[in-house]
Amino acid sequence: MAETGRDVILEFQNIGNSVKVTAIDPVTLVEVSIVGSASAGKQALGRVAVRKLEYVLAKRGGGS
Repeated sequence: MAETGRDVILEFQNIGNSVKVTAIDPVTLVEVSIVGSASAGKQALGRVAVRKLEYVLAKRGGGS
């Protein structure tokens, strides 16, 4: 799902009217989370979580 071609594990948890999305890089085990409106849809929330994961990996020197 990642734009860089990396595998990413996504987990979605419904919390009331919100959804917590956790994105995990299985190689480095770096994990990030976002919370968004359930009305945004899984695809949009997943994209945001993957972008945040890619940002964190790049900051740590492990990204693309």
